[in-house]
Amino acid sequence: MVLLAKNIMDSEFLSMDDGTDALTCAREMVSKRKGYAILTHGGPKTVTGIVTEWDFLEKILAPGKDPSQIRLREIASPHLQSCSPDTPTDEVVTMMAKLGIRRLVVRSHDEVVGVITTRHILATFRQYVDKLSSEIAGYQSSSTPLG
Repeated sequence: MVLLAKNIMDSEFLSMDDGTDALTCAREMVSKRKGYAILTHGGPKTVTGIVTEWDFLEKILAPGKDPSQIRLREIASPHLQSCSPDTPTDEVVTMMAKLGIRRLVVRSHDEVVGVITTRHILATFRQYVDKLSSEIAGYQSSSTPLG
């Protein structure tokens, strides 16, 4: 069985207008337990970027700026790396590792349908390894000669 991006993505991602202030976004990120927000402008289909917890640390907190005075578009990464829902997970992992990113947007016909994070990958692969280990253990115990 080949796992695809659509099998491991989070379809309940946080999305916010890029004109929102950073303080409001940070509070929403905490409330939703997300380390990022996908940014839009003029509606959900016009994606303009992504902000992550690192953007908050590097561009607001470390320089001592007031997050209520900073708009998300000012700190966002405008280039979203993405894949299609049918991308095999081995390609997803390779892409994320090669690009050094922890989040990958899943798009279908230019619409964001989900986000894959390293946490999703680790959880999915752990379940997969546990299942394989269980199957191997079952096979080994059933092939033990009686005697």
